[in-house]
Amino acid sequence: MAVSQTFKKRERERARRERQVEKAKKKAERKLEPKAPSSTEGAPNPNDLFDENGERRELDFHDF
Repeated sequence: MAVSQTFKKRERERARRERQVEKAKKKAERKLEPKAPSSTEGAPNPNDLFDENGERRELDFHDF
């Protein structure tokens, strides 16, 4: 039995909407999660400021 084009289109659209809903839920969950690693950005790591000889490192383009 042949399936109508309208039915196929509706099924595709329904699946697309379901994927969008799932994607939106995941995005909302990520927003609510606490960001532990990025919360320490304010205090620089002392090891990053000095090289292995104890001399102060110069700032580089990638430090900004």
